[in-house]
Amino acid sequence: MTLKELKIGKTAIITKVNGEGALRQHLLDMGVIPGAEITIVKYAPMGDPVEVTIHGYSLTLRLEDAAKIEVKSVSEPMEKINKKRLNGKTVHPSFGEYGKFHPEGNRTPLPEGTTLTFALVGNQNCGKTTLFNQLTGSNQHVGNFPGVTVDRKDGVIKGHPNTLVTDLPGIYSMSPYSNEEIVSRNFVLNEKPKAIINIVDATNIERNLYLTMQLLEMNVPMVIALNMMDELSANGGTIDVNTMEAMLGVPVIPISAAKNQGIGELVSHAIHVAKYQETPLHQDFCDKNDQGGAVHRCLHSICHLIEDHAQSANLPLRFAASKVIEGDSLVISQLMLDENEKDTMEHIVSQMEKERGLDRSAAIADMRYAFINKVCDLSVIKPKKSKESIRSEKIDKILTGKWSAIPIFILIMGAVFWLTFDVIGGTLQGWLELGIDALTNLVDKGLTAINVNDVLHELIIDGIFAGVGTVLSFLPIIVTLFFFLSLLEDSGYIARVAFFMDKLLRKIGLSGRSIVPMLIGFGCTVPAVMSTRTLPSERDRKMTILLTPFMSCTAKLPIYAFFVDAFFPKYKTLIMVSLYFLSIIVGILVALLFKGTLFKGEAVPFVMELPNYRMPSSRNVGQLLWEKAKDFLQRAFTIIFLATVAIWLLQSFDQHFNLVENQQDSILAIVAGWLTVIMKPLGLGDWRICTSLISGFMAKESVVSTIEILFGQDITTIMTSATAATLLVFSLLYTPCVAAIASIRRELGRKWAFGVVLWQCFIAWCAALIVHIIAIMI
Repeated sequence: MTLKELKIGKTAIITKVNGEGALRQHLLDMGVIPGAEITIVKYAPMGDPVEVTIHGYSLTLRLEDAAKIEVKSVSEPMEKINKKRLNGKTVHPSFGEYGKFHPEGNRTPLPEGTTLTFALVGNQNCGKTTLFNQLTGSNQHVGNFPGVTVDRKDGVIKGHPNTLVTDLPGIYSMSPYSNEEIVSRNFVLNEKPKAIINIVDATNIERNLYLTMQLLEMNVPMVIALNMMDELSANGGTIDVNTMEAMLGVPVIPISAAKNQGIGELVSHAIHVAKYQETPLHQDFCDKNDQGGAVHRCLHSICHLIEDHAQSANLPLRFAASKVIEGDSLVISQLMLDENEKDTMEHIVSQMEKERGLDRSAAIADMRYAFINKVCDLSVIKPKKSKESIRSEKIDKILTGKWSAIPIFILIMGAVFWLTFDVIGGTLQGWLELGIDALTNLVDKGLTAINVNDVLHELIIDGIFAGVGTVLSFLPIIVTLFFFLSLLEDSGYIARVAFFMDKLLRKIGLSGRSIVPMLIGFGCTVPAVMSTRTLPSERDRKMTILLTPFMSCTAKLPIYAFFVDAFFPKYKTLIMVSLYFLSIIVGILVALLFKGTLFKGEAVPFVMELPNYRMPSSRNVGQLLWEKAKDFLQRAFTIIFLATVAIWLLQSFDQHFNLVENQQDSILAIVAGWLTVIMKPLGLGDWRICTSLISGFMAKESVVSTIEILFGQDITTIMTSATAATLLVFSLLYTPCVAAIASIRRELGRKWAFGVVLWQCFIAWCAALIVHIIAIMI
C-alpha cells in the first residue's frame, strides 16, 4: 500500500519512493528512504497535507506526494537493538592534539595574519543564527520556523580579529532544493572557506548528520557543534562524544548556543583545524560487506574515472563522485566528461542499481543513513519522547485541530490587532502624543522668547515638529505589532499556520510555505520579499513576491491611525481590522488572476519540517523590538525629516524662491498639480493629497507628516469622511516604498520592480474609485 492509505497513529516501513526530479531527491535527503520507519500523526484540518514522524522528527507532505511512497504496515514500531558500545578507550582529542591523529600529522600552520574564514553550515532551524550571534556578538533575527536566514551574513569571532565567520541559510543536503540552499552550497564550493563549523541539532541527530556526511566528503577542515545538548540531557538522552568523534573523524563539541555553553571550546577547535588545515580523517562510509558493497565498488570506480576531471574543475573528488552517481547535472556539467566516460559511468551506475536493488539516488541516501544509524547505535541514547515533543502534541490538538485551527488563527490575529490598535498600542500612543505636544509647546515658547526669525520658527514648529512629531507618535503601535508577530515566530506557531493553510492557499495557486513571507509582510515588505528565497519553485517565489506588497506593512499604520482617529474614532478597531482584511481579499483576487494568466500551473509540493513549540526568548524578542524601533527612529530623523523639510520649503516658496501667501502658488502645488487630473475621479484631486502620496513612496510614514504640514489645521474641516475613506483604501494598496521596490528589483529584476509600481497603483486606483462611488451613494 501507499503512505496515503495508512491510518492515523499507524506505523509502516517504507519499501519504495516513487516519483522523480528535485522533489524525490529532497525527500530522500530528508530521510524518506526504503527501510525507514514512518508514522502518520495527523491530517491538516482541511484533510491535506499530512504530518508524519520519521527519524524522530515531524515532517509534512501532501497526500498526492504521500501516494508516491510505498510502505509495508507493521503492527508496532520496531524496537531499537542495543548494539554493543565501544569500550570507552576512544580518544577525544583536546585542543591542539587533533593533528596527532591525522594521517599527515601536524601540518605547518597557515602564515601569521591569514584571515581564517569559516562557513557556519547546518539544517534549517538548528540554531545557526543563535550560534552566529554568540560567536560574533551580532544581533541577527532568530525565529522558530524554517528559513529565518535567507542570505549570508558575515562577522568576526569575538576576541579573534583575523577570523571571519559566515552564517549561511539552512540547508538539508548538498543537493539544493531552493534558492537559499544554492547560496550555501555555492559558498562552500566556490569561496573555499578555511574550515566549516557544522552545527547539528542533537535532539534530531539522524536527519542532521545526513548533511554532515556530505560535508565530510568535501574534504574541508571541519568541526561539529552538537547544539541543544542541554535539551537532550534534560530529557534523559546522552551522546558518547568520543565514540562519535572517532567514527566521524572530526572534532565533535557539545554546546548549547542559546545558553552560551561550550562556545569557547568550539572556537578553539575551529581555529586550530583551520590554522593547521586538518581535513576529516574519514570520507569513505560505505559498508564493504553488506549490500552496500555494491555502492562502495561503484563509488570507487567513479572516483578513478573522474579523478583528473574533478581536479581540473577544483571539486572534491569523493563529493563529485557521489553527486555523479546521484545524477547531479550541475556537477556533471562542471566535470566536462567526454561521451565515452559518460557511457562508462552509466554502465557502472546501472550495475550498482542491479546489485543493490535500489535506484542511484536511493542507494546513495541509504548508504549515508546506514552509516548514520551505525554511529547513533554506538554513540547516542535518545529519550523515548522529549518533553518538548509531548508539549507540542498537546498544544497542537487545540491549535491545529480539525475544527479549531482556523477559528483560533482568526481569533489570535484579531486579538493581536485589537491589542495593538486599541488596548496597548493605542494607549501608549496617547501618552506619547501628550509628551510630544508638551515638547512642541515648550519649544514654540522658547523660539518666541528669543525672537527667532518667523520663517525659521514656522519651519521648526509647523514643519519639523508637526511632521516628524506626528509620525513619532505611532512608534508604540508599530513596536506592539512587531512584539506579537515576534512571539508567533519564536513560538513555532507560524510553521503550523503554513501547515493548515496549505490547502487553502493551493486554491489560489500557492503552497502553505508562502504564508510565512505574507505574515512577515504585515511587519515589513523588505524582509518578506527576501524570505521568499526559502520557496523551492521560481513560479511560487515570483507570485509570492508580487502578492506580498498587498499585505499591509506597519509603515502604513500611521496613515490608518491618523485618519481613523480624525474621522472614525468610534469604529477605530473595526476599521483597522477591515483594512487588513481588505488587503488580504484584494491579494486573493489578484492571486486568482495570476494563477490563470502569468503563473499557470500547480503550486510546489509542501515538504516542511515542523519544529517543536518553544518559549519565545525574551532576549530575541527584545532584540527584534529594539531593531525595529531603532529603524523607525532612524527613518523618522533621516528620510522623513528631510522629506518634511523639503516639502515645507517647496510649499512655502514659488518658482522664483519668493515666499508665497497662498500655497497654491508654490512650487509644490505646480508639480503635484500634474497628478490631480488622474486623482480627480477618486475625489482626491487636491494637490496637497497628491503630494502626500508622492512622499509616501519614499517612506509611507511621511504621508501623515506631509498632510500635517500642507493642511496645517484640523483636517476634518477640509476633508469629508468619504474622501478620508477613499484615501485610506488608496494608501492601503498603492505602490510600496522605495526600499521594498529595491528589494523586489534585487530578487526579480528591474522590469518586475517597475511593473509592481504601476500595477499596485492601478489596483489602488480601481479599488479607491469603487469606495468613492459607494461612499457618495451612502
